[in-house]
Amino acid sequence: MAAKSRRKWSQGVTEHSDALDLEPGVFKGSSAEIARSLKRSADRSTRRKAEPYRSALSMLTFYVNRAGSKLPASRKRALEGAKDELRRLYGRPPRAT
Repeated sequence: MAAKSRRKWSQGVTEHSDALDLEPGVFKGSSAEIARSLKRSADRSTRRKAEPYRSALSMLTFYVNRAGSKLPASRKRALEGAKDELRRLYGRPPRAT
């Protein structure tokens, strides 16, 4: 039983984060939907320690890193696109290519 709970610790982080209250299914939409949802969550949060942009991007990066090689290429593209969309929504410069 202990092995099962350790295996899904990252799911627990995304569901019960102290920084953001994520909307259900946040990482299943399009790039724009993911970014808007993360922005809403970060802007509403009163428990986050960093600015909203950093909290939203951090949660997205955490999800991408934990899902790793199990993500299909299409989902990876959507999630990476969500990072660009978050930058745009927060008025940040686009990433360097």
